[in-house]
Amino acid sequence: MLSVRRMFREHIIRRGRWYIRRLYSWFFNLLMQSYWEEIEACKVKVFDKLSEKAERVLEIGIGSGPNMRYYAARNSNVTLYGLDPNPKMKKYARKSATKAGLKPKNFRFKQGVGEAIPLKDNSVDAVVATLVLCSVSDVTQTLKEIKRVLRPGGVFIFLEHVAAKDGSFFKRLQKLLDPLQQRLADGCHLTRNTRECILEAGFSGVEVETYSMCSFPWITRPHIYGLAYN
Repeated sequence: MLSVRRMFREHIIRRGRWYIRRLYSWFFNLLMQSYWEEIEACKVKVFDKLSEKAERVLEIGIGSGPNMRYYAARNSNVTLYGLDPNPKMKKYARKSATKAGLKPKNFRFKQGVGEAIPLKDNSVDAVVATLVLCSVSDVTQTLKEIKRVLRPGGVFIFLEHVAAKDGSFFKRLQKLLDPLQQRLADGCHLTRNTRECILEAGFSGVEVETYSMCSFPWITRPHIYGLAYN
């Protein structure tokens, strides 16, 4: 009888957690709508820096492919490598590639992580990361891998939310909420100094702009975008 009660209690707990996660996802996506609309303007600026001469491009953390439309619009013959740790994203990314006008042979899904990119040295013209470096396990190692796979003269294009200024109220609040953010947002960190990491990664040149988001979630208001040359 005791084991049956324990099993029932554990079942209720599991179901409760499942409903909480579903409710959180629904509520969070609803609140995030204005953020996605605002971030779109930043993405346009980022992808405007992607040269038509970039024929081999790697996107880290491609997910379901929300950035696909930017590639085909600039070069219909681009070969895009989409890197993601979740193999289930492959079919969704392929659908997005087809919808965006990329030729099937020109999109290649790669399962893996930024810390160990499954591509050869000097094999791509550009690497793209949008809202990804906040959640990789090791930013420094990921940047080393980006430099490794980029050909000489290649470019790394980035768009990331970053930590607020040291000593500010926002930075203190980010530190307080960071553990919760990591649990609820698939390992996303609020307090990463990604700008400094990129500047110290050894690129031959870095162009970085800052942007302050007005939309929810205001805790991720500081953003950077730009490019780094290999």
